[in-house]
Amino acid sequence: MEKNTRQDKENIEGIVVKSTGSWYTVVDDKGEKLECKIKGKYRKLGFRSTNPVAIGDRVKVFVKNQEIPVITEIFERKNFIIRKASKLSKHSQIIAANIDQAVLLVTMITPKTYIEFIDRYLVSAEAYRIPAILVFNKTDSYSKNIVSDMNQIISVYEKIGYTCLAISAIEGTNLDLLKNLLKGKVSLLSGNSGVGKTTLINKLDPSYKLPTSEISEYHQAGKHTTTYAQMHELYFGGQIIDTPGIKGFGLIHMDKEEIYHFFPEIFAYSKKCKYHNCMHIDEPECNVISALKKGHISNIRYNSYLNLFLEEENKYRK
Repeated sequence: MEKNTRQDKENIEGIVVKSTGSWYTVVDDKGEKLECKIKGKYRKLGFRSTNPVAIGDRVKVFVKNQEIPVITEIFERKNFIIRKASKLSKHSQIIAANIDQAVLLVTMITPKTYIEFIDRYLVSAEAYRIPAILVFNKTDSYSKNIVSDMNQIISVYEKIGYTCLAISAIEGTNLDLLKNLLKGKVSLLSGNSGVGKTTLINKLDPSYKLPTSEISEYHQAGKHTTTYAQMHELYFGGQIIDTPGIKGFGLIHMDKEEIYHFFPEIFAYSKKCKYHNCMHIDEPECNVISALKKGHISNIRYNSYLNLFLEEENKYRK
């Protein structure tokens, strides 16, 4: 733990750049780091969250002589991305706050990032009006067939309007293009364990020597090398938030009736449905279903919508 340099009793404002669950690193406006605890009351406020203070939060810290600095206030967030902590949990997890864009790192194999995971992530980003970018990593290890499959998936999301980029962090392919997308912005980097988030950060900024690990040969899945969230400064401008790998992305605070709002292509076609309360499942004269049959809406995207809708509907039945 780094020693705090502040000596006098005072309130300081700063940004949370690291969270280990019990300690928070805050960088103040002078660039000094403070290792802080959190005031107990924040564990009782708002929704049930595993982390009331998130990376990217602007906070007020109370410092008194040699005592441990304490976060006493969390300023209003402009946005945040949140997920259900696990399928069985009633708690939520705020992944990051006050970000400019969300970058999802995707891999086609070892491990495979599933379409529904991508769509859950994008829905959450849309819900909080956070621009999202899909970055397909490990292209150096793909066969021609896998590259073909990847390009088909990319075409689906580019047609909707999402920025997509195929890279190889190992070989450095298209990293200059990615740097241009990240420059001057606060970017959240997310993805399944093993997709190469930490390797990518090391390649983007060689001054970092963050530890990485190999894919598990038995499970063909990644090991958790990042155990806590942390914001890193990038030498070319901007910040990137590295987060632990996540297996699932459960939605929270979302009614089933509004889910289609966060699928841009479904929402666009929904405006010409016959009924204003159409859920685009089996209603008559549904313009979304018509567009689906004509190939204007991707089947894989519609299936994600349908699964999310039915998942939320089942919650009401319990």
